[in-house]
Amino acid sequence: MQLRTDCKNGKKLSALGFGCMRFPTSGGRIDVDASEKLILSAVQRGVNYLDTAYAYNGNEAALGEILARNPGLRDKVNIATKLPIPRCQTQDDFDTYLSRSLERLGTDHVDYYLIHNVTSAGAWERLEELGIKEWARRQKEAGRIGQIGFSYHGCEADFPTLLDSYDWDFCQIQYNYMNEHYQAGTAGLKAAAERGIPVIIMEPLLGGKLASELPAAAQTVLEQANISTDPVRLALRWVWNHPEVTLVLSGMNAMQQLDQNIETANAALPCSLTAEEARAIEIARAFIAERYKVPCTGCGYCLPCPKGVNIPMCFAAYNTSFAHGWYQGMHQYIAASGAMEGKAHFASDCVQCRACQKKCPQHIDIPKELISVKRRLQVPGLPSIVRLGTRFMTR
Repeated sequence: MQLRTDCKNGKKLSALGFGCMRFPTSGGRIDVDASEKLILSAVQRGVNYLDTAYAYNGNEAALGEILARNPGLRDKVNIATKLPIPRCQTQDDFDTYLSRSLERLGTDHVDYYLIHNVTSAGAWERLEELGIKEWARRQKEAGRIGQIGFSYHGCEADFPTLLDSYDWDFCQIQYNYMNEHYQAGTAGLKAAAERGIPVIIMEPLLGGKLASELPAAAQTVLEQANISTDPVRLALRWVWNHPEVTLVLSGMNAMQQLDQNIETANAALPCSLTAEEARAIEIARAFIAERYKVPCTGCGYCLPCPKGVNIPMCFAAYNTSFAHGWYQGMHQYIAASGAMEGKAHFASDCVQCRACQKKCPQHIDIPKELISVKRRLQVPGLPSIVRLGTRFMTR
């Protein structure tokens, strides 16, 4: 496994980190047995960074069970988890949520602790007023926290302000070849590196969007430059090519994904893309951008919708309709409605309450985009037709 150095503490971190948010599931619950196999295989092959969060439903507890089943595993890995800042109204809440995370994980310390989903300088200022700096100092002195950092989902302009607001041990940003100028972006990556702050990358595949088949025009450009047209390898190679990147997280839920990502991680060294390859990727990116209209990563933070709309799946279907054809998108949209389970909810059910928009880390105007979904995929009478068909199928 390729190792990169945490420039703050000198630790050697695996270039590939395991994002636990997308553990495999069965019957709507995390499949701990399947997750354990993936974690053990990853660690055996050199992965030493496991990322979870308090807010990931059942995730910390599942990881804690895996650690408990395998004595000695905890000492081989760095655990990262996150403080749910919207729930913190007093300094006591910081203690409460850290303690609960430690209990779920079955450990007495977190190696990398993140202030989760910071969206603006103002969000950090609110935490400062609650005394988070002094609290963090005490936790580090007590050994309950190793490194303190933050995950960022705000605008590019606020990011340098946040970097300078505290003596951070690391930061975590969304970064991929479609998001060079989105949120922290390339400018933010370089700004953190210039300050000697390690950078953890999330969403290198844009929530899996960059793992699907590339448009034909993009494939042609890449083939002419002798670049692998496998979309996953391409996306990961591009991120790892940046020497400022310390570690890249990937949410792997199948052994095939793990195998491929580890193979890619071992070969994707900093500055290994040639100038010709970089130009080809730039051209290919333009073709890909034409096909993906909504930058939804499928994180699910917007859910549950009070009207039952599966917002991420609606956007996935919408993007699919441009990337792979209207009929495929329509098929996906009907599946997204939940019709096959007997409960159909469509984009047209949105009542513009905007509860979802407040929770979206990508700052997508969700109600507006759902109107676009409706216009493209919801043919006249579709809800009635689907609901009528569902009624007959369930008799």
